[in-house]
Amino acid sequence: MMAANWVDKLLFWLLLWMSYLHVIGFGLKLGPLLLMLCCWIVSVISMNWLINGGVMDSKTGCLLGDCEKIRLKLWEKMISGNSCKIQNHCYQYIGSKRVGRTWWRKLLVTWIVFWTIVSLWVLGYMNSQAMEKRKETLGSMCDERARMLQDQFNVSMNHVQAMSILISTFHHGKNPSAIDQRTFARYTERTAFERPLTSGVAYAVRVLHSEREQFEKQQGWTIRRMDTLEQTPVHEDEYNSEALEPSPIQEEYAPVIFAQDTISHVVSLDMLSGKEDRENVLRARASGKGVLTAPFRLIKSNRLGVILTFAVYKKDLPSNATPNERIQATDGYLGGVFDIESLVEKLLQQLASKQTILVNVYDSTNSSNPISMYGSNVSDDGLQHVSTLNFGDPFRKHEMRCRFKQRPPWPWLAITTSIGILVIALLIGHIFHATVNRIAKVEDEYHEMEELKKRAEAADVAKSQFLATVSHEIRTPMNGVLGMLDMLMDTDLDVTQQDYVRTAQASGKALVSLINEVLDQAKIESGKLELEAVRFDLRAILDDVLSLFSGKSQEKGVELAVYISDKVPEMLIGDPGRFRQIITNLMGNSIKFTEKGHISVTVHRVEEVMDSIEVETESSSKNTLSGLPVADRRQSWAGFRTLSQEGPKYPISLSSSDLINLIVSVEDTGVGIPLDAQSRVFTPFMQVGPSMSRIHGGTGIGLSISKCLVGLMKGEIGFVSLPKIGSTFTFTAVFTNGYLDSNEQNNQQINNQSNSVSSEFWGMTALVVDPRPVRAKVSRYHIQRLGIQVEVASDLNQGFSCISSGNTVIDMVLVEQDVWDKDFSSSALFVNKLRNFDRGVPPKLFLLANTISSTRSSVTTSCFYTPTAIMKPLRSSMLAASLQRAMGVGNKGTSRNGELPNPLLCNLLLGRKILVVDDNNVNLIVAAGALKKYGADVVCADSGKKAISLLKPPHQFDACFMDIQMPEMDGFEATKRIRDMEQNISNLIQRGELSVESYQNVSNWHVPILAMTADVIQATQEECLKCGMDGYVSKPFEAEQLYREVSHFFHTASNQNP
Repeated sequence: MMAANWVDKLLFWLLLWMSYLHVIGFGLKLGPLLLMLCCWIVSVISMNWLINGGVMDSKTGCLLGDCEKIRLKLWEKMISGNSCKIQNHCYQYIGSKRVGRTWWRKLLVTWIVFWTIVSLWVLGYMNSQAMEKRKETLGSMCDERARMLQDQFNVSMNHVQAMSILISTFHHGKNPSAIDQRTFARYTERTAFERPLTSGVAYAVRVLHSEREQFEKQQGWTIRRMDTLEQTPVHEDEYNSEALEPSPIQEEYAPVIFAQDTISHVVSLDMLSGKEDRENVLRARASGKGVLTAPFRLIKSNRLGVILTFAVYKKDLPSNATPNERIQATDGYLGGVFDIESLVEKLLQQLASKQTILVNVYDSTNSSNPISMYGSNVSDDGLQHVSTLNFGDPFRKHEMRCRFKQRPPWPWLAITTSIGILVIALLIGHIFHATVNRIAKVEDEYHEMEELKKRAEAADVAKSQFLATVSHEIRTPMNGVLGMLDMLMDTDLDVTQQDYVRTAQASGKALVSLINEVLDQAKIESGKLELEAVRFDLRAILDDVLSLFSGKSQEKGVELAVYISDKVPEMLIGDPGRFRQIITNLMGNSIKFTEKGHISVTVHRVEEVMDSIEVETESSSKNTLSGLPVADRRQSWAGFRTLSQEGPKYPISLSSSDLINLIVSVEDTGVGIPLDAQSRVFTPFMQVGPSMSRIHGGTGIGLSISKCLVGLMKGEIGFVSLPKIGSTFTFTAVFTNGYLDSNEQNNQQINNQSNSVSSEFWGMTALVVDPRPVRAKVSRYHIQRLGIQVEVASDLNQGFSCISSGNTVIDMVLVEQDVWDKDFSSSALFVNKLRNFDRGVPPKLFLLANTISSTRSSVTTSCFYTPTAIMKPLRSSMLAASLQRAMGVGNKGTSRNGELPNPLLCNLLLGRKILVVDDNNVNLIVAAGALKKYGADVVCADSGKKAISLLKPPHQFDACFMDIQMPEMDGFEATKRIRDMEQNISNLIQRGELSVESYQNVSNWHVPILAMTADVIQATQEECLKCGMDGYVSKPFEAEQLYREVSHFFHTASNQNP
């Protein structure tokens, strides 16, 4: 059944478009109208098909799933648009039960009758247009032939007139004459091509009666009469000029003395004796112009023709002579004979379309009885066109009449166009009829789909609310647990108790991390994940990540290292939290699956990778951090568009100097990823295998979230992995340069080097003994961050040679553990040489080790000169503290349980009076304890109303940490009321209604309020700022986030509100 329906639809479409294309091809004048009709048809069909398809899909049972969400979004876009709304309302109105079947049938009949009338009108209109075009074609062809005939006649006439002047000059103007019959015949024969329409040329001299006898003796023949030939024409073969009678006696004669060979039989004939010729001659000599005779049968040929006559005058005739003066000055008459039938036939043969039309030429001097000069009167078509001919004789009128030879063809264009319009109109009627029948059925299904859509949206909202509630309810007790554990670490604990507390803290943080990952995945699915744009230190972030995994790497004996290129700016603008999350996910996976070897993180600018091959890591074991082979990182970015000729994947609007495109690689020597599992690495909640999940744990969404975050940073991510060799994950990210110009960047780098570490290291020189270039490069990077110059040696002997050379004063020597343990005799000899060093103070000796156990064994072997062990991974703060303790410089203080309070937070919060508002007593204790640890004076309140009363000006609070979700009055409402109260008091002070002295000399009250909540979905920064809050911190407190938010308003508000 479905196949039959599709076949019907296909045939219907073919018929529709064939008719449409036929109309477009043959009916250009109605093209725009038909185009509009067909486009409207397509929209109706498309809408009908979408409705059918949507209804069929709604029955598949894919409710509240991903495919259903996509389908609902498409349905909303198509149905909820303005045009679709109007169309939908029309459908509902037409297809509803409000419209009866009888009314619709009447409308359908009216539609068909109307378009039938329209098609008949189109047939008549296009037929009339075809007839007009046929008339235009006939007129164009007829005018073309008339113009050609007239032009060629004028050429012949001009040449005949020129010959009359020639005769006047060389015959009458010379004595004796320079022209005779032979000369005239030869000349006219050779110049015949210049007179294409003439059959011959003859000259008749004027002879008076008194001169006739002498003239006849001189010529040797008698002047003969012409009128007898006109009355009784003879055949060409029977003509004999000797048999003609002499011309009768008259006042003057015009005998032909010169003639072209083609008409030489007219010599001796008197032109004045013929009726037509006599009138022609008399008019020619009186007017001085060429004149034509009426059509008549030519002598001897008996064909229809005319004669053009020019009078030949004496040379001294003035140009403005009167007719009598012209008659008296006449010497003779030059005539050109035109055989009209043959000449017109030759003209028509020159045209390719001569057979298309019939041509008739008429002398219409007598309009009531025109004389036919060429053609027949027979024609099958009544259509006729008349073109006027002007042969230069104003007395005589001529015209050319043209007709088509064949009858006009059937008007197939008009017929097919009208039929096409009628077919389209019938198809539209059929479509409307089918649509109306379908809409009645679709209406219920449409309402059902709307209900399903609302239910799906409600379910999506409920899911978001559920996640927010669960997040808040889980994070609130976790905040208390982690806060109490943190406070417990500040008490006097033995080693076992500290280990228990750390284990509990690690478990709690793992649970919070799991909650964050699930919430991030929910944000990604709902499209609500957004990035910040704040200024941050990339190197400090990677140092923090190293600190996070340092304990794990030291337990396993895995070397952990970070290297950042010098071309990467110190400060960048982007989202540091999300960048840290990507690095943490990648390094966390590497720590899980790596039992030996190394894990390294390298950060470069993309331009370095594209311009220099030295940046890339080779597969050789001699050029890796641990000496073990690794996967070639170049294959991990092989598919990146950023590094290909296609260009970046995302458009970049800022200038290239402001954008920093980073490429980050995380390389490990772990177990690798099996080939069959590499295709699903970035799939959410997918593990490499169940055994891996049981051994290493994890949710399987870290890489999926990382890929989404990389995409938001306008970057790409890829990997290469070899089983039992290791894996390398590489991603790119686009940030903005955190410096305004290059000078600020250079100055800031110098300040960072001098301020972030102790200034006593500035100018010192260190020697690193390491045979591996990659590892030595990492050590150089971290030591140089302290302002120390670095020299590198491949072994102990080369290192002592560098020390003893005296070229550079070495202040400290840092030896890799494997170099130290390779040969204890060499190590002892090196130590002995340092003890006996006679050039000043011997350099301090340090051992770079990965595990604590290995350092103890190495130290015990050389107890007479104990080197100071520095545990890897190297990072600037740890390295600076180790060097300070060993060299006796700088701050060597420690705190209980081995942890230092954040000095920056202590500087900001010391002595500050802070109000903490939370309805949960545990949260109050935890928040107060966290703030008191940094030296703050904390006051607690358990409701929003108490906060309003405590923050009523004047007060002594420097800031307020307020929970958002509280009973009776939430944090948003309490903040709004506090802001209104502050604004009212400030306005009264500015208007002078209140004394500023009674309000601590503060005219503009505004206490900084920070949102404090465990709800990380609903309590966004935009909502907090909208109600008047100044910042946002999530529970449990983290030192970095707390410092970032507090520093915003304490730095700026310290001089305003106490």
